[in-house]
Amino acid sequence: MLAVTAIALNPSDPLAGLSIGDHAEPIVPAGWEIVEVRAATLNHHDLWTLEGVGMTEDRLPIVLGCDAAGIAADGREVVVHAVIADSPGEEGLLSGGFSILSELHDGTFAERVAVPAANLVDKPLDLSFEEAACLPTAWLTAFRMLFTRGELRPGQRVLIQGAGGGVATAALVLARAAGIHVTVTSRDADKLTRASDLGAHEVVVSGERLPHRVHAVMDTVGEATWDHSTKALEPGGVVVVAGATSGHLPATDLRRMFYRQLRVVGSTMGTRFELQKLLSFLSATGARPIIDEVRPLSDARAAFEQLAAGDVFGKLALTNG
Repeated sequence: MLAVTAIALNPSDPLAGLSIGDHAEPIVPAGWEIVEVRAATLNHHDLWTLEGVGMTEDRLPIVLGCDAAGIAADGREVVVHAVIADSPGEEGLLSGGFSILSELHDGTFAERVAVPAANLVDKPLDLSFEEAACLPTAWLTAFRMLFTRGELRPGQRVLIQGAGGGVATAALVLARAAGIHVTVTSRDADKLTRASDLGAHEVVVSGERLPHRVHAVMDTVGEATWDHSTKALEPGGVVVVAGATSGHLPATDLRRMFYRQLRVVGSTMGTRFELQKLLSFLSATGARPIIDEVRPLSDARAAFEQLAAGDVFGKLALTNG
């Protein structure tokens, strides 16, 4: 079958280890089943794998891709929950010992993928395969950040750092659909314009002072935005952290933290139950993922090049058939 695999790790030239071609059919352990992939979407996780972040040479070659929607063995249209966990923790924290597809098990950038049967969630008929494939990583991460870990409610204010990224764009669309006041930041004027067109109430150049403080900040950027994130909060506010693309060791003014009684909480991926809630939320509100480009699986290299260049607003999708 056709698949997109990592065959080598290269921190300075990650695409040098990208291979597109024939790959063995997936092995199906007990309790797993095959999904015919109709659409899959890229995440920065795929680039990081090629760079060697969280990956070792002994696990290569491995099929890339975390997200997918397709057809289950019984003919159902399904979304694949990407988290492979020993104890999923449906209502609480994701437990230790979990991985996501393409870390220990072959991922979704293939014509077929093997996944635990329990990881299959019915796809609503009103979502396309491409839209559904956007959800299991970036959109589920944003959903958990906003509503589970950030505990945001309609009428509150949120700051989303780094407009244009997959998680940030998802957070913008979801927050607006939930009746939350949204401010976004970026250094890129075009991305700020597009965020405004998507419904952001306010757009601010990265690092500039906000016109008002917020109840919560969604931050996947890390060091570059950390001081700005903590300054933007109302007393008792929370920074929800789900990434550190600019660095993971920011300086923190502890006086600001304790005097204003601020909170910092981490968030990673989401549970199968939260994925079901996300699907229901989209069906009820009409909110939909923003898809930048759709390409056939055979043209995956061009999508990786676009992602590596940072020339993306929303999600990049790969399709079969």
